[in-house]
Amino acid sequence: MSSFIIHGDVFYTPEKDRSVSRADSYLVVADGRIEGCFDSIPDKYSSLSLLECGGKLVIPALYDLHVHASQYQFRGLWMDEELLSWLNNHTFPEEAKYKDTEYAEKAYEIFTRDLYTSATGRACIFATIHRSATLLLCGMLEKLSMPCFVGKVNMDRNSPDMLVEDTDESINETLAYVDEVKRRFTYVKPIITPRFLPSCSDRLSRSLAAIALREELPVQSHLSENLSEIEWVASLSPDSENYADAYRRLGLLGSRKTIMAHCVHSFGREEELLKNSNVYIAHCPDSNTNLSSGIMPVRYFLDNGYKTGLGSDVAGGVSLSIFRAVTDAVRCSKLYYRLVDSSFRALSFNEAFYMATKLGGSFFGRLGSFEEGYEADVVVLDDSSISSAVQDLSVAERVERYAYLESSKPVVHKIVGGKILF
Repeated sequence: MSSFIIHGDVFYTPEKDRSVSRADSYLVVADGRIEGCFDSIPDKYSSLSLLECGGKLVIPALYDLHVHASQYQFRGLWMDEELLSWLNNHTFPEEAKYKDTEYAEKAYEIFTRDLYTSATGRACIFATIHRSATLLLCGMLEKLSMPCFVGKVNMDRNSPDMLVEDTDESINETLAYVDEVKRRFTYVKPIITPRFLPSCSDRLSRSLAAIALREELPVQSHLSENLSEIEWVASLSPDSENYADAYRRLGLLGSRKTIMAHCVHSFGREEELLKNSNVYIAHCPDSNTNLSSGIMPVRYFLDNGYKTGLGSDVAGGVSLSIFRAVTDAVRCSKLYYRLVDSSFRALSFNEAFYMATKLGGSFFGRLGSFEEGYEADVVVLDDSSISSAVQDLSVAERVERYAYLESSKPVVHKIVGGKILF
């Protein structure tokens, strides 16, 4: 069913500094797309079925631009280390386990179940270097009708033996993976995934860029997350002006739509290069604080027209919740304003919600808003169990409160691409 009406209290953000709140309204979906939001059901839609959600919050689904499915099993652990030691001591040994497809199946079943029941409509996902395990993940998401980009990770240098691929093997496995995903799946799409520049040789990086161009695929990787990482890249790519320029020289920046996670320390020429390339920035505030990476100047990027969405970055981040990313983005921007540069005013809740919905959703298509013609990705939330003596909150205030308190509050309904998942 892709044509129906949802009755409830509607909230969405068509612009970063403007929201729309409509209590007791009817959101009309026809052929999987938004027709509009009305005070009563227009006659021409009277034959459509009604999903009655009176008193509940009806909002666009949220979008996760950066998450590591293979790290979900150790979320909330080992947060006393910075990025590089955390990767070597914990992340890489965990990801090596995915060579065993039985382990991968058990782990990915937990990840996909929790992603499915969350408010996340679509996600850009890192798996591991293992093609068979990554295809298992794709199959599970496909069965759940979750339209996600999933990447087989590439690593052929500066990594532990258990995760180092031969360069030719990495290229051939990526080609085989892309072909199989395109043949087998409808909802799940491949995305080219060099882990980050230190783990990929120049030849592998150029080959991955060529595959992305030839197969018309997006790219995802990491950029300027941590100071030690940036110093390492500078030693590996001495002829490059900066980290982003090293990606550009290898063809991984600008030729295809690209997500770069973090960009905590992207300043000067690097930020100019990002703006002139087809880059989405995945801001991951929880991970940036947990791994002592820094405070991203998100205000600068948002106000200057950079495509800046949000990522959970599990397991650097501890939760799949993009509501958590929304509220963490607001908190971290307040710290940047107070402790780093008072000319960068803190994000408002509306701006962070816009990043999580319409701005992040634009990576996947015309998504993340209830404007006419937008594809219908919707979640319905029940905030009635939040104990409070205050009874006269506006719809916008209830959404903000839910975002800060939602950890134990289930999603009631989830609709993706006009299809009611539950």
